[in-house]
Amino acid sequence: MAEDKENSFLDINSNIMGRLENIPDETTVDLEEEETDDEFERLLNTFIAAENTDTQEKKDQIIEQAQQQTQQQVQANYGNDEAELVQAYANFVDAVMAIAAMRQLDFPVLSFVPQSLIPNYKPSLGRKIVNDTLICWDIMLSAFPETLSSLNPNSTDEQLLNFAEGLTDQNLQLAVISYVEILIDIENCEISYEERRLKSQRKRIERSLYEEYMRRQERKRRFIEAVRAKNFPIDAERLINNYFKTASKDAPAAFEVLTTNPAMYAPIQNEKIKPRMFGLLKVKPQDGIRENHRIGAFLKKLKA
Repeated sequence: MAEDKENSFLDINSNIMGRLENIPDETTVDLEEEETDDEFERLLNTFIAAENTDTQEKKDQIIEQAQQQTQQQVQANYGNDEAELVQAYANFVDAVMAIAAMRQLDFPVLSFVPQSLIPNYKPSLGRKIVNDTLICWDIMLSAFPETLSSLNPNSTDEQLLNFAEGLTDQNLQLAVISYVEILIDIENCEISYEERRLKSQRKRIERSLYEEYMRRQERKRRFIEAVRAKNFPIDAERLINNYFKTASKDAPAAFEVLTTNPAMYAPIQNEKIKPRMFGLLKVKPQDGIRENHRIGAFLKKLKA
């Protein structure tokens, strides 16, 4: 019977697990060891400061002020959604710890470290919170098997809150209410996470497009300079710009035109063709055709 109840309460947590399924995994840094070192150093400095005071009252004041300042600094570093999730988690755990102490049940070490939510929520942290809630629900079930037996594992948030209103034990009531707050706050954090992820993805795409645009601009500049350096009777900038515009739609066809009939992109400037035979032979239409082929042959071999 107890095993059936325990399994039913694993189903309760499927609510929170289901809200995490569509969030992609990500690599996170474990900050627990670093945070422990910082906490030790802070307490050591507080103790030294307290030892240099005259009275125990002043010592207590210094320690209390240090704790308040640290708490304020930590809270200031959380996002709004993260701060609410941390508070709901703390309330939930405190309530379950009180239940465990009251019923003389062992309380295990939990995996979630609230400071790891700084600066923002990540799905891996949400999964740690899920695991902790599963552990805490086991304790709640062991402490209140009869009371919780009437709770539907598939209850909605509203149904859970209505159930909590009828409870007489304040710690159990706080635990259920805080659990609902965790569900809501995790969902809010996931929405914010997804917004940040999409925003970051959009920035990467925009940056990639910009970098590609700059590469194209640089390539165009090299082509233009190469054509100009040969003093061809053609507007090099117009030629290359029109080619790149066409190539963006059909690159093979555009290159074929560029290398066989570049005058399609910019007309041959006959007035800039030098007369042959020391100026004795006037420029004829055939000279323009010849220059057109010469420019195409050059562009076909050009590596820019």
